[in-house]
Amino acid sequence: MSKLNIALVQTPLVWHNPPENRNLIKSKLDAFFQTNKHFDLVVLPETFTTGFTMTPEAIDYTEAGLTISWMQYLARMYNTAICGSIVVKEGATYFNRFCFVHPDTKVEHYDKHHTYSPAGESEAYEQGMKRTLIKYKGFVIRPLICYDLRFPVWSRNDQDYDLLLYVANWPSPRIGAWDTLLRARAIENMSYCVGVNRLGDDPNGNFYPGHSSIYDPLGNQLLFSKDDGISVGTIDKELITSTRSKLNFLADRDHFQINL
Repeated sequence: MSKLNIALVQTPLVWHNPPENRNLIKSKLDAFFQTNKHFDLVVLPETFTTGFTMTPEAIDYTEAGLTISWMQYLARMYNTAICGSIVVKEGATYFNRFCFVHPDTKVEHYDKHHTYSPAGESEAYEQGMKRTLIKYKGFVIRPLICYDLRFPVWSRNDQDYDLLLYVANWPSPRIGAWDTLLRARAIENMSYCVGVNRLGDDPNGNFYPGHSSIYDPLGNQLLFSKDDGISVGTIDKELITSTRSKLNFLADRDHFQINL
């Protein structure tokens, strides 16, 4: 398969209310799929059932399992992959976990590596220590979460992936960095780069303006949205191949080892 049709779900979130957020998102997806019969991938924001909470203990730990089962149900019903990050508890430890659910309901995950210390995320959540690659419909995907965007070494394309996929709760005062760094990650890694941000505000005084986007391997913006709803875009494996063939910048990349 040479193309991947992607639906970016940009929405406000209800604070600490997973059932209401699941209902909100499902209503948008139901309306979307009434007129869009098939998409390959649905991308939800970071912590899409709770908001970016630093008190994960306030969330019933069983909600993570309920949300994953809900994602599996949607993936099977819509015949699409669906992904986003949620709060997960394992033992006494919490993770900000990116979950990727395939149409056959198989689940793969990535735990956020760069926990946002200015807000206390590094104290509330365990740092993930593994870079993840997901293979889906002929594309190799590197999933990442929000603050990871600021650290280019962690996202460096040393494994020949095709798509960088960021989900976020990125607030308005630093939205210029979000826009700039998404484009930069696409250019330096010669890959598509997709970023999905949320909308609205939270009880901590943060406002989230969206700016969900798709960039091609040369940094051209293919999609940009500030609106509440679902935006759609298509990425093409043949464009990656032709671009890297003509401008093989990755052949001259530096080689290094990340010490964890």
